[in-house]
Amino acid sequence: MKLKVCGLSNPIEVQTCINNKVDFCGFILNYPKSHRYISFDKVKKLLSIEKNKTQYVGVLVEPSLDELNKFSKLNFDFFQLYGQYDDFSLKKIKEKFGKKIITTIQVKNKSDIRAYKNIERMSDIILWDSTGYEKSLGWNHYWIKDIKIKGEKMIAGNITKDKLSDLSKLADIVDVSGALETNKVKDIKKIEDFVTHVKKINNEN
Repeated sequence: MKLKVCGLSNPIEVQTCINNKVDFCGFILNYPKSHRYISFDKVKKLLSIEKNKTQYVGVLVEPSLDELNKFSKLNFDFFQLYGQYDDFSLKKIKEKFGKKIITTIQVKNKSDIRAYKNIERMSDIILWDSTGYEKSLGWNHYWIKDIKIKGEKMIAGNITKDKLSDLSKLADIVDVSGALETNKVKDIKKIEDFVTHVKKINNEN
């Protein structure tokens, strides 16, 4: 099980993730409603931190072509996209901007899970998330248990440490944000503790 820590906003958080070999660091780029949103200049500075094997993810909510163009010039490995996409539109984005794609499906009902069929061919990773955007809402993660895709499966939405053992059987990657915060600020100790727990579960499996 890989780990993505999302909503990072200052150097010590990013450096902590890199030092602890977190697989993906996520940055909220164009959604100012979120307390995790950061400015272009700030994210540019954060992306200058030597990432070693960690991969940088730019999180974009219904981005315009101008926004995709602007952020494509930064040191991102992935764009994580929220919005209405299909394989055709994703192919155009990949070809034009040269980034790997995490495509997000927001899940409220079990029927929402099946939307992966429209994006499976062109998504490097498919993320099943809650409908909460900046809020950590939950959904039934077991709905994706039997789904097989060619890329990797990622899950988000009210993920906490006590759920990790079960989640390791459902998805390749967990995407965590709120569980690593104290008073809406990333807590270094919580990040380190969460990483330790993920490694423990991986060693057991």
